[in-house]
Amino acid sequence: MTQQPQTLTPDQVKRYSRHIIMGDVGSAGQRKLIQSKALIIGAGGLGSPSAVYLALAGVGTIGIVDFDVVELSNLQRQILHHTGDVGRSKVESAKDNIKSYNPDVNVVLHDVRLESDNAMDIISQYDLVINGADNFATRYLVNDACYLLNKTLVDGSILIFDGQATVFLPGEGCYRCLFPEPPPPGMVPNCAEAGVLGALTGLVGSIQATEALKQFIGIGDSLSSRLLLIDALSMTFREVKLKRNPSCPLCGDNPTVTELIDYEVFCGFSSHEEAVIASD
Repeated sequence: MTQQPQTLTPDQVKRYSRHIIMGDVGSAGQRKLIQSKALIIGAGGLGSPSAVYLALAGVGTIGIVDFDVVELSNLQRQILHHTGDVGRSKVESAKDNIKSYNPDVNVVLHDVRLESDNAMDIISQYDLVINGADNFATRYLVNDACYLLNKTLVDGSILIFDGQATVFLPGEGCYRCLFPEPPPPGMVPNCAEAGVLGALTGLVGSIQATEALKQFIGIGDSLSSRLLLIDALSMTFREVKLKRNPSCPLCGDNPTVTELIDYEVFCGFSSHEEAVIASD
């Protein structure tokens, strides 16, 4: 993060007053947020609430990666977009709506498919990454790039009534410690067929935003080394302890993944992720 500004403007003091009066945040914490740079992967179900709450909190620069257009079926859960945005580029729609919440935020658009030839360059420009991708190809790509670049990754995923979230700090494990390789496409339910409770995306995305804000300010205990599991039907929250896997192909003692890999794109949870959610 760049050097903090010396003072907040009168408008900033008023806008962020509910932060500033908090002992753990204060004006110093708010200045940290204003100087922070967050990258959000996907302007969809998880990226939408994450982007909104980062913007409202005053995070100075928010990058959005998405190459898709807004569809009517998105509006059941993707709060960054409105009916009038159908057919528009998602990143353009996201920028306009983020600016409507907080015009001071610098919104950087990456209207591209994230791939091995551009991921390192894009991610390197930011302090922290929030992963809202809906497919394993992008999930593994972002995980690997963040590890190789020593970037904090706030990860989240959802399916039907289940959600999960965690934080991977540099040097403290990665997604491959849990799931070394992506599952075959045939093992994964189709996103459009499986469905998701719209409100659940807001819950998980807000958790991701909260974890990002804590990281930027430097307060609290993060979800690092913990996988938070959410069952919306029973409204229960459980944790699975995580730790760096010495056999991990990326961050283990003898890594075999040393560069980015483009996997076939497919959506949803794999059977091994469902097993984690179902386990104690």
